Amino acid sequence: MARRPDRIRIEVFGPTTEAERTEDAFRPSDDTIRSLARLIGRQIAREQFERARALERKQTRQTRSGRMR
Repeated sequence: MARRPDRIRIEVFGPTTEAERTEDAFRPSDDTIRSLARLIGRQIAREQFERARALERKQTRQTRSGRMR
C-alpha cells in the first residue's frame, strides 16, 4: 500500500491579466455562491415547515385525546 501524504497542498494563484481582474472574472463564483445560498435557504425553510407541521399534529392529537376523556 502506498503511503498517503499527511497534508494536502493547495496552491493559490492570483489573476495574471487585467481582464481576469474585472468583475466578470468573479461572476461564476458569485452565481455559485447564490445557488448554494438558495439551496441552504430552501433547506432551512423546509425544516422549519416540517417542525411547524409536527407541532400542529402534536397539538391536534392532544386536543383529540383531551375530548375523549
